[in-house]
Amino acid sequence: MHIVRFAVTLLFLVFSAPLFAHTTLYHNFTGYTFVEGHGEHAALNRFTTMLVREGKIVATGDSGLFELAPDAERVDLAGRIVLPGLIDAHGHVTGLGQNLSELDLRGLTSRTSAVAQVANYAEANIELPWIIGRGWNQVIWPEQSFPTRQDLDQVLSDRPVWLTRIDGHAGWANSRALEIAGITRDTPSPAGGEIVKDEQGEPTGILIDTAMALVRKHIPAASDEQVMAYQEAAFQQLLSEGITQAHDAGVSKQALLSYQAHAEAGNMIRIHAMLSASDPALESLLAEGPHRTDNHLLQVRSVKIYGDGALGSRGAALLKPYSDDAENSGLLVTPEVEVARLFNLAIEHDFQVNYHAIGDYTNRLALDTFEGIFQAQGTDKTDLRHRIEHAQIIHPNDIPRFKELGITPSMQPTHATSDMNMAEDRLGSTRLAGAYAWRTFLDQGSLVAAGSDFPVELSNPFYGIHAAVTRQDRNNQPVDGWHPEQAMTVAEALRSFTIDAAWAGHYEDVTGSLEPGKFADFIVVDKDPFKIKPSNLWRVKVLSTYIAGQRRYQLQP
Repeated sequence: MHIVRFAVTLLFLVFSAPLFAHTTLYHNFTGYTFVEGHGEHAALNRFTTMLVREGKIVATGDSGLFELAPDAERVDLAGRIVLPGLIDAHGHVTGLGQNLSELDLRGLTSRTSAVAQVANYAEANIELPWIIGRGWNQVIWPEQSFPTRQDLDQVLSDRPVWLTRIDGHAGWANSRALEIAGITRDTPSPAGGEIVKDEQGEPTGILIDTAMALVRKHIPAASDEQVMAYQEAAFQQLLSEGITQAHDAGVSKQALLSYQAHAEAGNMIRIHAMLSASDPALESLLAEGPHRTDNHLLQVRSVKIYGDGALGSRGAALLKPYSDDAENSGLLVTPEVEVARLFNLAIEHDFQVNYHAIGDYTNRLALDTFEGIFQAQGTDKTDLRHRIEHAQIIHPNDIPRFKELGITPSMQPTHATSDMNMAEDRLGSTRLAGAYAWRTFLDQGSLVAAGSDFPVELSNPFYGIHAAVTRQDRNNQPVDGWHPEQAMTVAEALRSFTIDAAWAGHYEDVTGSLEPGKFADFIVVDKDPFKIKPSNLWRVKVLSTYIAGQRRYQLQP
């Protein structure tokens, strides 16, 4: 990949109309963007000046642009670094906003501290009929075993408690919540899920994947006003971290209607909405066809289909049993016959398929399903840019099939550094050869669309860029990186969070890079990611965020 230094790129067509006062010239910065395409074909361009008119980029270059627009408003960026607005290719926006308003158990390193946090929260919120939270992770507790309802009963027994695991694929309930849900020793586990029971056959309070719905359906649903507020809170959080666009993985009709209202008001980040395949309104939403709002803030042209669970809760579907649970090969959230029907349904309506696949079984199932559909239709439908979300654990023989079938791996770098303390226990060393394999994908010419899977992981994209480059956590562990042979370069990581993510979301025509004719979605940061030590990439701080040339966030001194 080469760097074009101080290249002046102009869009001459814009000068068919005069440049009015609302033209802005940003200067005195070091800017980076990819140009000339996406993936391995993209070149990295460096520039120091940018001309913006009516929210779109007119030109990038050097001080020569001053003469081009002498009457433009000038904004001095004080020698800072300018990057394209970052794109999270897989997150859950409404869930992030909701998580910000509820009990947060992320990072607590013991069962005792988690229970204490529940007790403190319940005491401070005595008016709440349910205590709802998220973020517990038994893998980072000393005993590494699932908690129980009795743990919660000790501090709260008169109100129901429901705590979602950090990955969103397991829940922890107290006895009152199980009672409300009617879950007893005689309740069978639903297809695609598990009611975990103890040696006496009693439910422990842990529900995995589809079994979570047994409790969730009794929790009061969020109102339309609450969903609007959740999304607004998420937008503010994401803007503060330099994210100008997110691909929302699993959008309900209610959430979509809320997005439409935000888009009409013009007060949101850009959203590539993946319709939830489990929403009862899916077929009617598909019938409306792919579409994008006139202001390019909201796009609907993909469907999120649910494959399996997660590795941490042993719900990821594997070709062979778990190394640390010989009787368990994981769960299929959506039955195979239904997977094929949903793939066909989406493709028939010209919608992109976004299939959640953590385990090697589900990744192979997705590839087999795509291949079968393409052969039956006599076309590969690569124009729809189908994706496998997570593409986390893959049999090495299946990785080349992504390239052959034109399937994009949509991957989350921080999953590797979060999972490294338990992945080998779950999989054994052999299966890690095809796990979190970013370098293998890049070397074969596949495009990697990067994201975080927020709120499963923290949404800060620089945490993802750091993990992609170093294969380390933010304590710089392990010293040499976890399977460092799969690391990305800084340029590749930035590309995966900008133009490559934009392309994977059919948004590269107007976003993803700072090129003439595209929206001026950009961020100003305090450190040059190409010049600092890789170990400090996660420390990059966003100073301001712009969407269509409008400053939507500024760090307060």
